[in-house]
Amino acid sequence: MSVNQDKLINLLKEKGLKVTSQRIGVLETLAAFPDEHLTAEEIYGKVKLQYPEIGLATVYRNVQLLLELHLIEKITLDDGCVRYEIAKQKDGKSGHHHHHLVCISCGNVFSFQDDLLEELENRIQEKKGFQVTDHEVKFYGYCRDCATSRK
Repeated sequence: MSVNQDKLINLLKEKGLKVTSQRIGVLETLAAFPDEHLTAEEIYGKVKLQYPEIGLATVYRNVQLLLELHLIEKITLDDGCVRYEIAKQKDGKSGHHHHHLVCISCGNVFSFQDDLLEELENRIQEKKGFQVTDHEVKFYGYCRDCATSRK
């Protein structure tokens, strides 16, 4: 995989975790496929190619641990599956960083990188004293290909 392994090792060490091939494998896989929003089973299938000795239960345990430490994020896209992606760090903490575009025709999910809600979060803080720590936004519609084929 073409992901910078040193960066992943440093992330694990910063969180006080032992660096294991299984943890590196899970993080490498998520980092290598950032727009695929992988399920634990999909992560397992990809990690197993590089680390054939890994078991599905090990992937689940590592996903849960990495989730608790905010190194990865959980995404629910209303398809009945829990999906995961590498958490983007903001000021040393996990922070929201993008939204998801869900095609209601083909089911493809696309990441939209602009975080357009920072101004709204600041206004909420100023007016209500409520500190927003995260948000999740999903837009539903038709992707370019499906929109074209509907015409």
